[in-house]
Amino acid sequence: MRLLLIAALAALVLPGGAAVAGDAEAGARVFRIQCGACHGIEAGKRGVGPSLHGIVGRKSGEVEGFRYSAANKDANITWTPEVLDKYLVNPREMIPGTTMAYVGLRNATQRADLIAFLQTLK
Repeated sequence: MRLLLIAALAALVLPGGAAVAGDAEAGARVFRIQCGACHGIEAGKRGVGPSLHGIVGRKSGEVEGFRYSAANKDANITWTPEVLDKYLVNPREMIPGTTMAYVGLRNATQRADLIAFLQTLK
């Protein structure tokens, strides 16, 4: 029984502790609270920050018409779920010089939920 529990928990975690599965519905709530003031979710519709529509799989600094910081443009990052998980903990640590004012989302469950939501924005 104990081995089954360990295997089940291991299946839910990626190297580095990033959760694989998240709840997209809960992530929509996290988005509204943590991200929605600055980012839109519709393609081509931005706010203070770029639209996050289609962010998963996109390169950093590529939303047409958005003025990115040089740090973000030059980061050459592909936004995978694993990279987003790391980035969302502390954006300024991952991309020094970014102008994004967000301090980060330390709660791993909320990050997994948020990433699950972002993956629906296609």
